[in-house]
Amino acid sequence: MGFFAKILGICSTAKPADPLCWSFADGKVEIDLARASELSSGGGAVRLEGRPLPLRVLVVRDKDGGFHAFPNRCTHAGHRRLDHLSEEGKVKCCSVGQSIFDYEGTRCSGSASESISPFRVEESDGKLTIWLE
Repeated sequence: MGFFAKILGICSTAKPADPLCWSFADGKVEIDLARASELSSGGGAVRLEGRPLPLRVLVVRDKDGGFHAFPNRCTHAGHRRLDHLSEEGKVKCCSVGQSIFDYEGTRCSGSASESISPFRVEESDGKLTIWLE
């Protein structure tokens, strides 16, 4: 990612190619993993945003196949989006400050003043459920 993209807070994680792969109801996001090609293998990530979500969500699949979800908002001033660092098993802010967090949400480095709180996730029957509450 280039310097100007960092200044503008442009993240590299894409929205899902299939916008119908996820739904939101009753405080939960449900992702149909068969339709979310970005999450089909370890190291993948996708960002969910827009109506009806109350906040942006970053969903990642680690190298071992486990899923993690976070509010897609860094805790530093400016609250830029996060990107997945699949090789490191972490997420980082897409801004110049480049704060880095582990999968538990703990701040590892950068200008963020606080850690992030990951969401509870559960995979079952080809679906991934993320509790936003």
